[in-house]
Amino acid sequence: MADEPAQSARSVHYVGFRDDRYWNAYRLFGGPRITHRRWDFYATRDVGPNDIVIFAQGDDTQPITDRNATDLDERWL
Repeated sequence: MADEPAQSARSVHYVGFRDDRYWNAYRLFGGPRITHRRWDFYATRDVGPNDIVIFAQGDDTQPITDRNATDLDERWL
């Protein structure tokens, strides 16, 4: 319908995975589009309203880290 707003594509984000928990999450949720090494400014900015965020530990209420880390964008691998 022309009156309905277009929804953006849903992306899966993984945050803070460094061990075997990555593969457990991969089996449950599928592969991520972006892997954020930390919950930092860039991660909070990249997450859209329809996106799914999977945390290795904690949730989105945890404090944002002081230092940003590079992210791994699966589109470019």
